[in-house]
Amino acid sequence: MLNIKVFGIVQGVGFRPFVKNLADANKIGGSVANRGSYVEIYAQGDDFDLKNFLNALQTENPPRSAILKVDVNHFPDKNFSDFRIIDSVHEKGDIFVSPDIAICEKCAEELFDPNNRRYLHPFINCTACGARLTIMKNMPYDRERTSMGEFPMCDACKVEYSDKNSRRYHAQPICCNDCGCEVYILGKNLRGHDAIKFSREILANGGIVAIKGIGGFHLACDARNFDAVQRLRDSKIRPTKPFAVMFKDVSSVKRECLLSDAEKSFLDSPQKPIVLLQKKIGSIAENVAPNINKLGAMLPYTPLHLLIFDFPDEIKDFPDALVMTSGNPSGVPITIDDDDAIKNFGFCDAILSHNRKILLRADDSVMDFIENRPSMIRRSRGYAPLPIFYDSNKKSVLAVGGELKNTFCLAKNDLFYASPYIGDVSTLQTVEVLEKSIARMKNLLEIAPEVVICDLHPRYQTALLAEKISKELNVPLIKIQHHYAHILSCMAENNHHGEIIGVAFDGTGYGADGTIWGGEFFICDEKNFERVASIKPFKQAGGDKSAREGWRIATALIGDVAIARELNLAGDAELRGQKFLLENNLNCVTSTSTGRIFDAIAAILGICNVSTYEGEAAMRLQAAAEKAMRNAKCVMRNENLSTDKIFAEVLTRRLNGEDVCELARFFHDALAEMTAQICEDLSRRTNIKIVALSGGVFQNSLLTGLVTEKLRRGGLKILRHELIPANDGGICIGQAVAAINR
Repeated sequence: MLNIKVFGIVQGVGFRPFVKNLADANKIGGSVANRGSYVEIYAQGDDFDLKNFLNALQTENPPRSAILKVDVNHFPDKNFSDFRIIDSVHEKGDIFVSPDIAICEKCAEELFDPNNRRYLHPFINCTACGARLTIMKNMPYDRERTSMGEFPMCDACKVEYSDKNSRRYHAQPICCNDCGCEVYILGKNLRGHDAIKFSREILANGGIVAIKGIGGFHLACDARNFDAVQRLRDSKIRPTKPFAVMFKDVSSVKRECLLSDAEKSFLDSPQKPIVLLQKKIGSIAENVAPNINKLGAMLPYTPLHLLIFDFPDEIKDFPDALVMTSGNPSGVPITIDDDDAIKNFGFCDAILSHNRKILLRADDSVMDFIENRPSMIRRSRGYAPLPIFYDSNKKSVLAVGGELKNTFCLAKNDLFYASPYIGDVSTLQTVEVLEKSIARMKNLLEIAPEVVICDLHPRYQTALLAEKISKELNVPLIKIQHHYAHILSCMAENNHHGEIIGVAFDGTGYGADGTIWGGEFFICDEKNFERVASIKPFKQAGGDKSAREGWRIATALIGDVAIARELNLAGDAELRGQKFLLENNLNCVTSTSTGRIFDAIAAILGICNVSTYEGEAAMRLQAAAEKAMRNAKCVMRNENLSTDKIFAEVLTRRLNGEDVCELARFFHDALAEMTAQICEDLSRRTNIKIVALSGGVFQNSLLTGLVTEKLRRGGLKILRHELIPANDGGICIGQAVAAINR
């Protein structure tokens, strides 16, 4: 008899029913059970059958599962008359929690089959799909330890749940039209199908509906309707930040966007992320994603989404594209319950909710592509909290993450679990959400941190929370430099150990010398770093406003108010005020922020003087650059480049009336050339041949592609992010690595 322990994503994906059916097919006696951190199998049979069983276990496993390790040991025979799924017994060990996964094709077919008893049921699911992380209280994954435990199964569902030949054999969120969850309109006596039809009528007629999903609410309207989109913008106080669009199907995506095979493979995957795609000229309203050339597209991933698009009612021209943006007030995490929805969404024409509790928020994941490979922008639903592996010691760590785009990380036994997206930690409400989310994840993953780590910045809310948690747990607190953590996160994602050249480009990070960093070159490993170069330091005047108002940085770099006035960077009073600050060194900091250089270039080119959301100037600058000829090359290739020289060149050519898009393209190419020159020089001096690229600026697919191309030209190997964000949403991984190695 064999004792088999299977580690990985093997809970909540139909793994135990799969094992039961496989055992029966191979005449194997024994049992299978969840042990919290793994699935344990006792398998008894002859050698030939056991060999086939063990092979099929690892090659025919359910499509939503992920086997990471299998331990096989021989065990004394027992008298098994059959093979059974037995009650879960919780044991300590590594925990692998399945993320929430989109509705599968079979459930989607049943959803619209009038002969199926789950016809038009908004919560149809099976062992291969449905809510997971967002409804879990703790492990092992069984119904009573989820928010579905509040809903008793009807007799018909109990039969399916117990039938090994059913697709819903041990499907924990199982329910049907006669039992389980229900949708309804808040404030109206409309439930079930009537609530869905009412919502469709509003959307078809240009209204706005808040819709509760798996991990929180969305705000929806017709993406073709300019006025509806503008009303949503005005109500949400979101002047220009792009909205994501949920399309009915792949064909409607292709009508509006360019779609490669690689992009489609992720767009239509079980994770169903938002994928940033090149826009075509189509029917989507111009104000959905203004001033940029990409559109965030996703496909329906819940049964309710499918019903919103395709319910059999009298509406003949329902839109096949809906704005589907996160339901949250500015600066606050996504809304998850009815009370907050009533408070936050008073401007909506309806709130379509349901009575399945969301226990942990999970916003939509967002993904771009660079050189036909994924580049994660926001890692959340569908991906979190899948761990990454990075060889380390056995220390347990809580890394609280950054201030912007916050995620936190819990690490233990070579596994680094990054949380779903929390957001910008700018309000007390967000801090409270972060603290509660940390507590829930600690409980779910059974990790008791031996050390807490946070950013070096003394005034970050995350740093204050880290101090509080470390005192409560009575464990040490470590603070780590922001950009070094960025590089460590890239090393961890690529499972790299040893010295590298690290390039960290982003907006703002507190430097080890007390200045603002953001354009850094390191020689580092997982234990130490040395800052060996940076972009040219400059004065950043104006406090927090300087991070939003690129004209302020441009004025400082120009050094001549008359030229700033000629370029219409700001009004006379503003320019005089900025000159006064700079000349008297008031409210000024020394900065090497690459992100602010992007803002300054966007300002002098007349593309964006003031950003209404983080990264707007850089995104618009990239869009302008991509309009220029694809074969444009940097004319400064043989010079000793620096950012001040690049800025001066762009300024001179701008004043000479050269094409703005060509200059935007030139800037990207020149910055990439400068980066490659510095890395090649460092490589010659140190003999290090590997370069890691991290930081929010490397979300820019144009710049990242150019830097990669030029580094390869110099014979260097490049480490880049793919499934962990290059921005501050991935920094918690690097923090955890730093804590483990100190």
